[in-house]
Amino acid sequence: MLKLKRALLGEMLVEEGLITAEQRDIALNEQRRIGGGKRLGEILVNLRMVTEPNLLRILSRQLECPVVDLNQLPPQRDVLDRIPSEFALRYQLLPLHQTDGTLFVAMADPLDIHAIDDLHLLTGLDISPMLASANEIRRIGEQFYLSRMIQGVQEAERAVEDDESLDVADLQKMAKEELVIQMVNLIINQAIQDRASDIHVEPFEKELRVRYRVDGVLHEVNSPPKRYHAAIVSRIKILADLNIAERRLPQDGRMRIRSAGRQIDLRISTVPTVYGESLVMRILDKQTAVLGLTELGMEQIVFQKFRRLIQEPHGIILVTGPTGSGKTTTLYAALSEIYSTEKKIITVEDPVEYQLNGVNQIQVHPQIGLTFASGLRSIVRQDPDIIMVGEIRDHETVEISIHAALTGHLVLSTLHTNDAAGAISRLLDMDAEPYLIASSLIGTVAQRLVRINCRACREPYDEKPEVLRDIGIDSAMLNGKPLMRAKGCPECRGVGFKGRSGIYEMLTVDEQIRRMIVERTPATLIKQYAQQTHGMVSMLQDGRAKVLKGETTIQEVLRVCQREDFEM
Repeated sequence: MLKLKRALLGEMLVEEGLITAEQRDIALNEQRRIGGGKRLGEILVNLRMVTEPNLLRILSRQLECPVVDLNQLPPQRDVLDRIPSEFALRYQLLPLHQTDGTLFVAMADPLDIHAIDDLHLLTGLDISPMLASANEIRRIGEQFYLSRMIQGVQEAERAVEDDESLDVADLQKMAKEELVIQMVNLIINQAIQDRASDIHVEPFEKELRVRYRVDGVLHEVNSPPKRYHAAIVSRIKILADLNIAERRLPQDGRMRIRSAGRQIDLRISTVPTVYGESLVMRILDKQTAVLGLTELGMEQIVFQKFRRLIQEPHGIILVTGPTGSGKTTTLYAALSEIYSTEKKIITVEDPVEYQLNGVNQIQVHPQIGLTFASGLRSIVRQDPDIIMVGEIRDHETVEISIHAALTGHLVLSTLHTNDAAGAISRLLDMDAEPYLIASSLIGTVAQRLVRINCRACREPYDEKPEVLRDIGIDSAMLNGKPLMRAKGCPECRGVGFKGRSGIYEMLTVDEQIRRMIVERTPATLIKQYAQQTHGMVSMLQDGRAKVLKGETTIQEVLRVCQREDFEM
């Protein structure tokens, strides 16, 4: 008997009216772009096109597999104890309970035959898979395994000595202990599952604190006892090929791991503090960080202007903002948008965070004389069409960038300034000639990142009039529509936010602005002219638009933007 072909998930979601055919095609294109076997449903949830409960309902029908709510039917501890943490987290599964030789298992992917076979070999039981939220599996699994591990550590009889009294042999031995290896693996894997950008391991007088930076904000997680600080740091330093004997000077390194079937790069930085080495790991996950231009969160007008700008044959485009505001992500998205086999693109970066297909990327090495300026000087002789400079930091780099733009190259770079017009003042501060800036600069973009309301638990609310005035919202703008905020749920780990989006301010350079640059007109007047003549939208106004759409909150926008004077 022939088995009927299983219905496609995308088609089922369109038929149910949960997504449009256009949204399905966008998600399929994104799936092809990132590769790595990422599931379509996961991509749709990440793009906020469908909620996870609705996705699970359709998946249950498609796979003919029952859905289990882990909040209503939590796993039994004695069954969980039988499955190693590495196994459960790698396959995204949790054993729930055992009945008459059958193990009922919550799985993010009930069709994962390898996971089912391995679990059968591990337990000797028949496996009955059930569909569950990947986020809930991760959250409950991490809570159980990390708390069990920390409890085991606290009950350990052998106490680790003070960091300063340990020699290299002790550190090497401790770093190879199974318990330490598991702790480090779990800390890193949990951070990756939580979509963290950084892991902070910080020693204090009586405790060791581990924190994850998620959506730009630090969150504290379960931490091992202080006496295991030296062992954990040593384990990470060995993996990053750093000198474990050197604990008095800062060190930087890099390591590569595999997690959930994908390759993750980590940048390691250590600095000595009063109570031992503080360690930070920057997580570089290409699948979550290299976005397309449409995923940055630009409003349609800004998006169209920016897209036209990066199609220009020559000139300088600057993306500005503080550290961690997503400038490099915007530049990478721009390069991905304009890349073609007919164009040669070269970048000089410090560091090269993500590898882009078809792009020649150069890593800065100041120790051997390879700086932004020297690298840029060599790049120009490589006959590129498009150049990306990681950051313009000094007069020499400014001069070479301007020369490259004036000789027919499109140059993209970043600056640390507060707004778009401030980029002009910053270039003048670096002693660049005003007439050269006016001739080469074609546009600047300032940006910040705001956290997005969790779609699973957001709800309408009433805001105080004085808070509305802070961001320039009046009753006419609301037009009877409520503002939205999220109360916190398991999907967003009680924070109320899940994911981030950019807010932007874009200045395009016209003839009048060129004259103002030559005359060294203050940045405030240039910004004023751009707003009055071209209708330039400030970052605060862009954030206000996202508040009115229910995407974020007033407090979140004001967290990253300066208040402006509004006429109410």
